[in-house]
Amino acid sequence: RVTLLELIMTKVSENNPVTSEEMNVFVRHADFIAGCFQEKCEAVLKLTSAADAEDEKALVTIRLLDVLCEMTSNNGQLEHLQALPGLLETAIDTLRLTHLAGKQAVNIFTATHAMTGQEEISHPAVGFKSHLIRLIGNLCYKNKENQDKV
Repeated sequence: RVTLLELIMTKVSENNPVTSEEMNVFVRHADFIAGCFQEKCEAVLKLTSAADAEDEKALVTIRLLDVLCEMTSNNGQLEHLQALPGLLETAIDTLRLTHLAGKQAVNIFTATHAMTGQEEISHPAVGFKSHLIRLIGNLCYKNKENQDKV
């Protein structure tokens, strides 16, 4: 699943012009990926315990967020994703939950807390909060209704 999402992310982040048919496929995939993220977003919170550091559902969720960030960086898919019901609310709620989880345990979600001395911890959830903030920012870009929700 993670490899497939990485392939999708590579295709989405390419700077090549896309045809209207490819754009329709991207939009359908965006719906599916956003729905999966909304269903599975809380799986990342399990990563705060050391026992679940390699949880596959959480790793897939992190990749889903990465793909959504790339898709919302593309103007062709941005408007469609901005209009999806619940995506912005899910991202905001997940950000709140990861912030609280980071305060209650070792904060693995931000790069500043993931460093010990000179070596950096290569935890898969490092940067998760910044990606959530990027997604929220992209969803609010030139969209007054979403800006008012935030």
